[in-house]
Amino acid sequence: MKIFRTPIYFPWFFPRRRWGFSSAVNSVFLTFDDGPTPELTNWILEVLGREQIKATFFCVGSNAKAHPELMQRMVQEGHAIGNHTMRHEKGTKVSKKEYIQSIREASKYIDSKLFRPPYGRLPMVFGRTIRKNYQIIMWSWLSYDYDKTVPITQIIEEAHRIKPGDVLIVHDNEKVKDRIKVLLPQLIKIIREKGLNFAVISD
Repeated sequence: MKIFRTPIYFPWFFPRRRWGFSSAVNSVFLTFDDGPTPELTNWILEVLGREQIKATFFCVGSNAKAHPELMQRMVQEGHAIGNHTMRHEKGTKVSKKEYIQSIREASKYIDSKLFRPPYGRLPMVFGRTIRKNYQIIMWSWLSYDYDKTVPITQIIEEAHRIKPGDVLIVHDNEKVKDRIKVLLPQLIKIIREKGLNFAVISD
């Protein structure tokens, strides 16, 4: 079973990580992980520009290094950016030293105090060190756009459960390229029909 909404007890266990925002803002926070990727990032930015939406992009350092023009475009168009490690390391598979070094390396190409752990995997001892320099941003609604066993129709149905203050996670990588082009316009439509706005996460 896929869990689209983050279980309520996660923020209790990890209260110093940001899982969402106050519902009083009447906004949602659309976030994209893993980019930038040339064709898809440009397409995403075109859609967001046309819809007058600002989003937050958690970028992988190696991609940011390879495509500085896309990083510049994101910032120039009013989007926020965040650090997603240099090589998309899973925190449970590498040492703390390696992981922190990856974040530092990525920071050379990503000027931000926002951080999101790849796969959402982050040992508590890593988090204590990272919080000295970053806000750790998690999410309250996961799209499963990367999982082809989850039909787009199911994702759309679950999108109707999105609430004010939610941090939404979709992806900007080759794996989701075809699915996100179908999903993103429908996701935007549902959120607008709910009377919600889009906001960026400030660092």
